[in-house]
Formats: sequence, C-alpha cells, structure tokens
Amino acid sequence: MRPRPHGIRPVGIRRAALVLAAAGALLLGLATPSSAADPVLRDLAQAKGKYYGTAVTASKLSGTYATIAGGQFGSITPGNEMKWESVEPSRGTYNWSGADAVVSFAQSHNMQVRGHTLVWHSQLPGWLTSGSWTADQLRTLMTDHITTEVGRYKGKISHWDVVNEPFNEDGTFRQSMWYTKLGQSYIADALRAARAADPDAKLYLNDYNTDGTGAKSDAMYNLVKSLKADGVPIDGVGFQGHLIVGQVPSTMQANLQRFADLGVDVAVTELDIRMQLPVSDAKLAQQKADYKAVTSACVAVSRCKGVTVWGFTDSDSWIPDVFDGQGAATPYDENYQPKPAYYGIAEALGWTGDGGQDPTPTTGCAVTYSVTNQWNTGFTANVTVKNTGSSAINGWKVAWTYPSGQQVTSAWNATVTQTGSQVTAADAGYNATIGAGGSVSFGFNGNWSGTNTAPSAFTLNGATCTAG
Repeated sequence: MRPRPHGIRPVGIRRAALVLAAAGALLLGLATPSSAADPVLRDLAQAKGKYYGTAVTASKLSGTYATIAGGQFGSITPGNEMKWESVEPSRGTYNWSGADAVVSFAQSHNMQVRGHTLVWHSQLPGWLTSGSWTADQLRTLMTDHITTEVGRYKGKISHWDVVNEPFNEDGTFRQSMWYTKLGQSYIADALRAARAADPDAKLYLNDYNTDGTGAKSDAMYNLVKSLKADGVPIDGVGFQGHLIVGQVPSTMQANLQRFADLGVDVAVTELDIRMQLPVSDAKLAQQKADYKAVTSACVAVSRCKGVTVWGFTDSDSWIPDVFDGQGAATPYDENYQPKPAYYGIAEALGWTGDGGQDPTPTTGCAVTYSVTNQWNTGFTANVTVKNTGSSAINGWKVAWTYPSGQQVTSAWNATVTQTGSQVTAADAGYNATIGAGGSVSFGFNGNWSGTNTAPSAFTLNGATCTAG
C-alpha cells in the first residue's frame, strides 16, 4: 500500500519540484494564459446533469485562487478543514473556523459542499488515538463526533464522505482503530449516525484504488450490497481517482456502472493524475487524454453525480511530498494557467473549442499545410481542408501537433488556439460549412526556432485526415 496523506498539500513544504516543473512548462511555451473564450467547467457539467468540483485549502481562498475555484467549479471539498484533528483537536473543544470558511465560500459562489471526512484512520487527534477506550466508549465518541459535525452543517452540505478508506489493497478490512475495536459494525453505526444528524445529506463510502475492477473494488461492492440488504442508509460510493499518467483503468466506466446498478450513486471524488517530472508535451498530452477518459466515464453513467479534482493547481497538490520526483498532477500549473488536462475535461463535457455545438462528424478529409513565407524567427502558413466525404460538414475543427516547438501568433479565417505543441483551428462562423467535395482555407503567422518542420498528421472533427 502506498503511503499518502489524505489532504491538500500543506503550504511551504517541498515546493521545489513543482516550481521546476512550472518553469519547464514556461520554457516549453505550455503556460499560456486562459482567454475569455475558455470553457467554464461548472456550466458544462451542469448541462450534462453533473457537477465538477475541486478540493481547496481554506486559507488560500482569496485572489486568483478564489477566482478560479469559485468561477470554474460547482462543488467544493475542504482538503483538511473537516477532518477530526482539525475540528476537534482536544476532546470536546471544537475549531470550526476552517470548515466554516469553506462553507461560507461555497454559499457565496452557489456551490455544493462535499463534507470530508467523518471517520478515517488518519489525521485523528492525539487525545483520541492515545486513549484506552472500551468498545462502547469508542463507539460513543465516534457517533457523538458525527452528530456534532453533521448537525452543525445540516442543510449546507449535499454529500458526506462518512467512512473513508476502510479496505486494504487485497480487499480485507483495514486494521484501523475503528475496525480493531468495533469490527465491521462501525461502518453501519457511522452511516446511521450521519443520517440521523442530517436526513437530507447524501451519505458515501470513499476509497482509493477502487477505480477499476479488482479485489479492493469487489470488497467495496460486497460491502455496499450487504449494507443495503441490512437497511443501512448508504446513498453513494466515492472513487478517489489518484491515478498515474497513462494508467487509467480500462474497466473504470464498467466499474462505476456496476455500483450504480446496486441502486447507489457514484462519484469520482479526488481526481489527480501524476507524472514523472520533468513535464513534457507528450506527458501533458497523455494526461489530457486521461482526464478526458475519467470525466467521460462519469458522463456515461447516469448515476455518476460528478467529478472532484483533488486540488485544481499544482501549487496545492500533495503528490510531490509523497511521490519523489513526481507531480504536475492537476488541471492548472503553479501559475494558475490551464494545462491541456483542463481542456480534456471540457471536451469530455461537450466543449468544442468554439463555444458551439458538437460539429458534424466527417467521413473523409484531406489537409494541405504549406509555409508560404519564412524569415529569421517567423513564418506564414496556409492550411486547406478538403471534405472528401459524401455529405456536407457543418462546423469544423482541425487539430495537429507541431514537431519543432512552433508557436502560432495570429490567424485569419479561423479561430486558432494552442496549448504546448497542440494546435486547434475552428471555423470562423461564416465558413463553417464545407460541402461534399468542397474545401476551406485559413492562414496564420507563427514563430519558430531551429527548424520549422511541418506537422505530419491532422484530424478534422476528431477524424484522421490524409495529409497533403
């Protein structure tokens, strides 16, 4: 089992890896400021009947951090502020300041709140873990804590992660202080206490490495099935989604669906997708595909309520403090600039890059790319797109990858955007239709250094084209 703190990264701890990663991204030209035309994830998700959320650090909810959190996300999870050691550091003495700040921020930005977490084996106060409690005493401490915390936020929190990480990797129950003293019954007791404290909040079990099918997810499946058979209040299952670039489980959608078929909601609750540093175009492209795949899996399952990223910016990520040499796991870099992953999420939620509807799929296309003028560090290029299919294309988007680090600076007859080496050109509205056998052309200026090698592959509305 991997060691991991379950929270947003503490401020000021081992930031060097991500700072270097961000600097590398800037050198690669990847940290391009977002524009007014960039997608709003919360709106796209809402149109799909989902939410898109983020975990946050309460002390950072100001300035650019707050602007992005409140503007882009429809749900918020406190990274640490609702955990036992934070709210009840000494027995019977509560500190609600951090949790209250998160809830207040959510209310002022019309966001849901995901309460996290009530019963967990980690981040418990010393007075609790060092006590010599009988089983009855420990059960009472647990249920009293749940009653107090859930009751305080009754009507303000839509979902609670009631029990967090109850399983080992092989599907056996984790030997936590809860299980060791109370046995499996602690889970049902916790859920019942939460239901009594707020009958309207949705109650979840939450764990990691359950995203695809396997021994651990099978154990969770059997637990949920058993709880429902016993009449225990259980509304949903959270799949954390702490993943590695290129390793999204192929069974994720099917796994979400089988839990939904039990009659519970599902959600991806703590998504981040880490990579080995330094950052590269290829890794960012794969990360984009991975974020898109996870989001698409949720979109495809009707009972998947939404996705929460575990921190939206690399400056607030726990990954570098636990996985040496790894990082860059979130949709935004340390400078609050959107990475390709951000656009992958948006695409999974239906964004097309031009603010319009999904363009007509194409059945055949050819693209001719030519450099018509070139000077010291600049060039002018022309692109002609031909519809070789048998029906008209209404709305088009051409995409390619630059092999030599070229950067588009201005364009005409198309809206051109670039993230790293990936370029997308969308129709300008007046030239959106390409008739069968017809073609359309657009051009742009760009910068180059070293070589100005032409791209060798193109897609039109996602379909591969013949390159001319």
